[in-house]
Amino acid sequence: MKESVVVGIIQDSPVYLDLEKSMEKALDLARHASSKGSELIVFGEAWLSGYPAWLDTCDEVNYWNHEPVKEIFARTHRNSIEVPGKETDLLCQLAKELKLTIVIGVNEKIPTGKGNGSLYNTLLTITREGKIANHHRKLVPTYTEKMVWSPGDGHGLNSVGTDFGRIGGLICWEHWMPQTRQAMHECGEHIHVAVWPWVHDVHQLASRHYAFEGRCFVIAVGQILKAGSLPAECKLKADLAGNPDQNLLRGGSCIFAPDGTPLLEPRLDLDETIIVEIPDLEKTVRERMNLDVTGHYNRPDVFKLDINRDRR
Repeated sequence: MKESVVVGIIQDSPVYLDLEKSMEKALDLARHASSKGSELIVFGEAWLSGYPAWLDTCDEVNYWNHEPVKEIFARTHRNSIEVPGKETDLLCQLAKELKLTIVIGVNEKIPTGKGNGSLYNTLLTITREGKIANHHRKLVPTYTEKMVWSPGDGHGLNSVGTDFGRIGGLICWEHWMPQTRQAMHECGEHIHVAVWPWVHDVHQLASRHYAFEGRCFVIAVGQILKAGSLPAECKLKADLAGNPDQNLLRGGSCIFAPDGTPLLEPRLDLDETIIVEIPDLEKTVRERMNLDVTGHYNRPDVFKLDINRDRR
């Protein structure tokens, strides 16, 4: 394992619900981060092609059979990706060309004729060899997210070997699911990517706790989204309607070390690519001397964890 790794955190907005332009932007941002020395590039939750923030900020989203909301869902579906598909091929080519590891959140749809019309909140890990090494679907969409995404499965509860250690990731409130955390800890992560819509104080708490519990570095990734970027069909709540430049998603990306200390303080309201080096990767080993929840601080004779990793 290398001693350190340079990370490019893409704290930026997609071109909301425009897959083609979002892909162009993603490739440009990844190339820029690579030119600055990044070896690991990370994007936020559902970055392709936008987290459904309209669920929490628009009136009438809960109206039954409401045509404007159905149109937003249809547009989200049109601008989601298949895995594998054209967009993942482009990302894999770029990763291989630039020798990058890429972790990116996407809206995923099932290919036509192969099952269902549902969408999934998906996190992809692509290696420097140009392969999709992990394909994780969020286990439980949270609250109103259930109007957009279907529940995932345990197939992607894995980590991926790289030359800077094993890397894994979870999506948003999965970080409050104890069995899910333990399943990932048992994968031996050195670096964990926690993707969020934006990393506010409670999300920082969950990310910091994960780092301390798992004895790994945690990269908490947020993104920026302005009120004016939401679909025209979305009737904004009164306090937002006259303020299109207000950030609904405020970034807040940060990094925590295996002892829980901050390595990068939260970066709020900054539309940017953050280049930062994670040093001393062996700290993930040293910190397990006093706490290892998969080793000497585990009691498999008392507790059993059975993980179903079948793809549904």
